[in-house]
Amino acid sequence: MAAPLRQRQRREVDPLEEPKGLGRRRQSRTRRDVFGRFSESFARAMGTSWFLVGMTVFVVVWLVWNSLTPQSLQFDPRATNFTLLTLILSLQASYAAPLILLAQNRQDDRDRVQVEQDRQQAQRNLDDTEYLAREIVALRLLVRDMASKDFVRTELRALLEELDRREADRAAGTP
Repeated sequence: MAAPLRQRQRREVDPLEEPKGLGRRRQSRTRRDVFGRFSESFARAMGTSWFLVGMTVFVVVWLVWNSLTPQSLQFDPRATNFTLLTLILSLQASYAAPLILLAQNRQDDRDRVQVEQDRQQAQRNLDDTEYLAREIVALRLLVRDMASKDFVRTELRALLEELDRREADRAAGTP
């Protein structure tokens, strides 16, 4: 009984039964995408005035607490030059820089794709414009070669006069 269960588990994981690209790569891409979205939201949040205000309030409260409260209640004493605060701010900066760079790289990738799509659209528009220009030139040439109303009327009058003359010659008996 254990063997059929193992075979069923293998079938679910068997890469030959799945379309190409749905295996582990998709999961890692999804994980990268989640991390990338996190980095973008982190960078977006750090770029706001509320973050600066909050960070300023945090540092001021930290400094005031560890400067004015009794020595027994201070967790980062002034005597040690606020070592813990320095460590926390350094740690925040060391994580912020790579996350901001990752967000910028993702934005650059999106911009590159957008520029390529815009270039392709511009090329299609140019091709369409050139096609329409050629069609307009072809129509102008056809219109120029077409007979005008005055030309057709003149030709018809000449033909009618010719027919009248022939009919008059027949009636008079001359061939």
